[in-house]
Amino acid sequence: MNRGQKILLFSRLAVGSAIACTFISLLLLLNYLQANRAGPLENAAMEALLERLEAEPDNEALKVEIRNLDLLARKAFFNTQWQLNTGAILLLIGALIFGISLNALNNLTASIEMPEEEEPDVSLAGKLGQRGVLTGGATLALLALAASFFTQSHLEQFEAISSPPQAAPSEEIEIIEVAYAGTEGSSPQAAPVVEADSSLAEAAPTEIEPAANEEAALPKTASYPEAAVVRQQYGSFRGPFGNGIAYQKNIPTEWNGPEGQNILWKTTLTGKGNNSPVIWGNQLFLAAASKSSQLVFCYNRHSGALLWQKAVENIPGSPPAPPKTTDDTGLSAPTLATDGLQVYAIFATGDVAGLDMSGETVWSRNLGVPDNHYGHSSSLQTWQGKLFVQYDTNKGCRVMALDCSSGKTLWETQRNVKISWASPILAPIGGKYQLILSADPLVCGYDTDSGAERWCVDCMMGEVGPSPAFGNGLVFAANEYARLVAIRPEGGGTIAWETNEYLPEVASPAVADGLLYIATSYGVLACYDATKGDKLWEFESDSGFYASPVIADGRVYALNREGVMHILRHDKEMQLVNEPPLGERTVATPAFANSRIYLRGEKHLYCIGN
Repeated sequence: MNRGQKILLFSRLAVGSAIACTFISLLLLLNYLQANRAGPLENAAMEALLERLEAEPDNEALKVEIRNLDLLARKAFFNTQWQLNTGAILLLIGALIFGISLNALNNLTASIEMPEEEEPDVSLAGKLGQRGVLTGGATLALLALAASFFTQSHLEQFEAISSPPQAAPSEEIEIIEVAYAGTEGSSPQAAPVVEADSSLAEAAPTEIEPAANEEAALPKTASYPEAAVVRQQYGSFRGPFGNGIAYQKNIPTEWNGPEGQNILWKTTLTGKGNNSPVIWGNQLFLAAASKSSQLVFCYNRHSGALLWQKAVENIPGSPPAPPKTTDDTGLSAPTLATDGLQVYAIFATGDVAGLDMSGETVWSRNLGVPDNHYGHSSSLQTWQGKLFVQYDTNKGCRVMALDCSSGKTLWETQRNVKISWASPILAPIGGKYQLILSADPLVCGYDTDSGAERWCVDCMMGEVGPSPAFGNGLVFAANEYARLVAIRPEGGGTIAWETNEYLPEVASPAVADGLLYIATSYGVLACYDATKGDKLWEFESDSGFYASPVIADGRVYALNREGVMHILRHDKEMQLVNEPPLGERTVATPAFANSRIYLRGEKHLYCIGN
């Protein structure tokens, strides 16, 4: 290629890249102006619908319209973010090509001999024109890059909204309501009596004896419970150590919520919350929150009577108004944790508190309002006097251990990850329990005493919601639009196997006896060989899974969003046991006790037993 051809080539590259950069810059600026003039959807439209909902709280069609608008807003938001990120990358690539082409042209033309005869001096105007074009183009490019960086997250403008409608209960349903008039923090002796229809009382006696081993399992001193005691209870999200395994026996497989079959009691819930129930002994705990209150509830799990409720309030550093969240998360998404001595709660405001088993506040503090465009959802985990908090937000990521007795920070470790909605789990690795966390892009194990990182694997991406799981010596982590990985934690962490066929969006995996279960938001429950990664079977539901599957009593319990529990054998061959309906939508993971299942629906708390 001679000099003339090279000059022609780089001239065309320079012109083409300049035109491309100009076009991309204009698109980015227009995107910025449009995004900041109005959100992905007109915010006024959402506000108008919310005002209508306040006036018509029972308008189910309006709730559907609001939810659809909210989902569309989120889709538009992430599409805009993708456009901005992609445009910024293309603009940088175009600018790089333009710069290289200009430099090459300058080197080629500088070597051309100029004729001796002087021409009229018109170079000054040409140079000024070139400088003007270059300066204008550079300014336009810089403005476009700034626009892509400073575009606001309009997703945060949307308020939490009411959930989609559910089938209205039949007039024949027999509901056991808990009506109470006790004061806040009232003692168990002041708990109201649960009123029940006599026909239902024949199937569910009002006096239900606790399981024989549960009362003996409660710690009698101030010492924190050992692993054997923790496994007899259901004190955290997804059961003991957060691992998706229930060790209780005689778990029921037949019930029908609309008809009242095997519904021992059912009580109406106060307030909104997407957290799951936790149990210690006779006590069951839930939380709820609104713009004006943050509440912890304690129920008698045998009768459904409300033993006490406590407001978590007046905490220094707590924001005057709660952050805005989406309905799928809300202001009270994290599940509580209890060690039998105290119960611990955290809310979307960053307020965290420890209460004793009678409802008195032992300590409370604010960890800083989490910058989270959906709302904080990472549940708590406790072990040997330490309360573990995964606090991965848009403005910094960290994991910390708080002293269970005082709430003071024992250690805090900064994390080089992005925002996460997953919850920590505890796993026995190398003869000691480690704290395991999942986020984009890392799955890591931490020393519970010091917070030191023991191993880490770069394997996740996207908005990580599912928590990890541990079994067969392997750590399992998965996320939609990423992959499912099995990790050997020894030696710094290595990937044993991976697949991307079925991936969860919200529900966390569960593993036991060499079998791994994955539940997806589009309604597939898949079983894998935990050691090899081979898919053994798959089961399809009519609705997606937000609640995590739990392995209990030789079966897998997978609760879909419509409230139908799919019960399958915990086996290499697929065998459906039953599909009992609750008759109410739910996103909460069930809790288990001997001979009992506890389910939190949108409006009611259920106790199921034979």
